[in-house]
Amino acid sequence: MKGIFTREATLEDLETLLEFEQGVVEAEKPLDPFLGKGELHYYNIPELITADYTQFLVAVSNNEIVACGYIRIDNSKIYQKNPKHGYIGFMFVKPSFRGQKISTILLDSLKNWAKEKELKELRLDVYNNNIEALKVYERFGFTKILVNMRMDI
Repeated sequence: MKGIFTREATLEDLETLLEFEQGVVEAEKPLDPFLGKGELHYYNIPELITADYTQFLVAVSNNEIVACGYIRIDNSKIYQKNPKHGYIGFMFVKPSFRGQKISTILLDSLKNWAKEKELKELRLDVYNNNIEALKVYERFGFTKILVNMRMDI
């Protein structure tokens, strides 16, 4: 994509990233009746930016942050073949920039970081009814492996 580049997020980006976090929450509320009311916080953004086991990127267009995503090195379950994996989260693209393959640019950069860290597997979570996100991730090469279920009691 012409004019879009990624860079590491900094603490100076925090205000924008907090807005993006609320964008994620608002997008997910209709998908998940178990989410609470009001402003919710999913991420410790300063830690994601500064930790050495994460890579937090923003996508920039004309000096404007238009998207973000991170990868975190996680331990796998003891019965899984790869002892560690990269977990991708907080993928968000501003609505006015969607459909321009910016998620793919971010995912490619995050995947490259994972390769540099010698990881062999990437994982992420996505709502099963988030059709647009599922399409993006499947086009990138992710496959569904598990369904998480719950119920009210």
